[in-house]
Amino acid sequence: MSQTNQHIRIDHWIAAILLFTMALIAFINVLSRYLFHFSFAATEEITINLFVWLTVVGSGIAFERGGQMGMVTLYKIFPKKIKKLAILFSSGLSAMLFLIVDIYVIQAIYDELTIFQAKSAALEIPVWIYYIGVPILSVFVFAGIYRDAGSKLNELKAEGDR
Repeated sequence: MSQTNQHIRIDHWIAAILLFTMALIAFINVLSRYLFHFSFAATEEITINLFVWLTVVGSGIAFERGGQMGMVTLYKIFPKKIKKLAILFSSGLSAMLFLIVDIYVIQAIYDELTIFQAKSAALEIPVWIYYIGVPILSVFVFAGIYRDAGSKLNELKAEGDR
């Protein structure tokens, strides 16, 4: 029986911790409604923002696994050089999209820090704290895009060697 040498990755841990925290918060809220006939208003605020962070981390994992949408039918009929260009172009567009998202979120954070200074409704936490997770966690998206492009290019290279 062979063992695979897999290391524990931080993006998987972050996704698991965020999902566990969301489930725990929802479970505690359900218990409080059932036992005390009282609901914690802050749970919705926290859960929604954790869901956004989980989506960002999950997008990076999905990119790495090739789970993003693609036009495979056209890709399969391309010659090898065009396939390589399509991989690079697709990866570049994906990275550019998340770079634009990061720029707008950083601008929103700057506006919240300097102009608006808004606080969340339930907990009165500064809103920028919820926003800051998106550009920080998008590092995993860029890593997923890079890993996906690398694995696809390696597959093309392996096809050519056969």
